[in-house]
Amino acid sequence: MTVRLFIKDSERRPDPAPVKTDDRKVVLVGLVLWIVALGVMLALLPQLQESDLVWLLWTVVVGFGLGLVLLVFTSRRHTD
Repeated sequence: MTVRLFIKDSERRPDPAPVKTDDRKVVLVGLVLWIVALGVMLALLPQLQESDLVWLLWTVVVGFGLGLVLLVFTSRRHTD
């Protein structure tokens, strides 16, 4: 069997049908994980301040905020 880089259009198989998914569930799982990470960071806040690693807390806050934006985006796209 040889591998060809280019295939004629007549030899191509048809593209598969797109799979319908609910992206909101995936985003919600991600948001729950960010909330858990926020809880851990808040529990470790004194150690973070001692080590000058408070930026980790802000990383979690920004990740959660972006997740909320994505949830709004996927909810609007789902209703259309």
